[in-house]
Amino acid sequence: MNTDSELAFFCVLVKQGSLAAAARELNLTPPAVSRRLSLLEERLGVRLLNRTTRRISLTSEGEVYFENAQRILSDIDEMEQRVSSSRAAPRGMLRVNAPLGFGRSYIGAAISGFSKAYPDVEVQLHLTDRPIVLPDEAIDISIRFGDIPDSRLIAKKIAANRRLLCASPAYLRAAGTPTYPHDLTQHLCIVLRQNEGAYGNWRLSRGKQVETVKVHGKLSTNDGEVALKWALEGHGVLMRAEWDVAKYLRSGRLVQVLADYETPPADIYAVYLERLNLSAKVAYFVEYLREYLEQHSDSPSQLPRNW
Repeated sequence: MNTDSELAFFCVLVKQGSLAAAARELNLTPPAVSRRLSLLEERLGVRLLNRTTRRISLTSEGEVYFENAQRILSDIDEMEQRVSSSRAAPRGMLRVNAPLGFGRSYIGAAISGFSKAYPDVEVQLHLTDRPIVLPDEAIDISIRFGDIPDSRLIAKKIAANRRLLCASPAYLRAAGTPTYPHDLTQHLCIVLRQNEGAYGNWRLSRGKQVETVKVHGKLSTNDGEVALKWALEGHGVLMRAEWDVAKYLRSGRLVQVLADYETPPADIYAVYLERLNLSAKVAYFVEYLREYLEQHSDSPSQLPRNW
């Protein structure tokens, strides 16, 4: 038995969830599957699976073996696609990372359509607002906002985006509208604690003039959706991505403030390792995602930005 077939066998076994189901999938008898598993465990000198008559479960060693087996098989598939230079039929495992709020609202829905269009690609979506480091984590594509400092990565822009300052009409009627960045120090501001950035420091620029304002308020959170709800309920000024607030600016439930000033870059990128540049599944997914976001009804590009 060669190594890659052992890996494939074990992955099928785990995904099927029982010896009997794996036997049906592999067109073998249950005793043959059991014997093949025993030979694998004997060779490795560890027990990979706990098994009963009805089900199987991974041991701690089995979890490590399964996780790495999937990655290795995916790399083998990737290598073969690169050698053949074939992009006609994307297939294999695609692991995608995205921020929590944006991932829930847009990336998950895009993956649903992509999966129907390309059924031979298996997609795993991992949502987190914690920055990930490629290639230290088992992720093929990471969706990121703003500048991409690592020159070793390929970053394809998939959507335009800005960070905007906004507040509800009720809040602005009560507290007044800021005219200059420093005015924000006299306002209640809703602060997002994300990505371990400088807490409560908002950087605004106009031309060559750049000003960093230390803002404060009664409410702060690490969840963008919660912060947005607070802004809609009149709790203060919020800095949030245009994708999240565009529909509320259009409806008038939020009003943009300090529109003459720019905030740090927030364009949306699909980021991946250079070795995946010729990958069919990556190329097709990035293009699908770009078209999906461009045509989405929430896209800032769908209507004029005169808030």
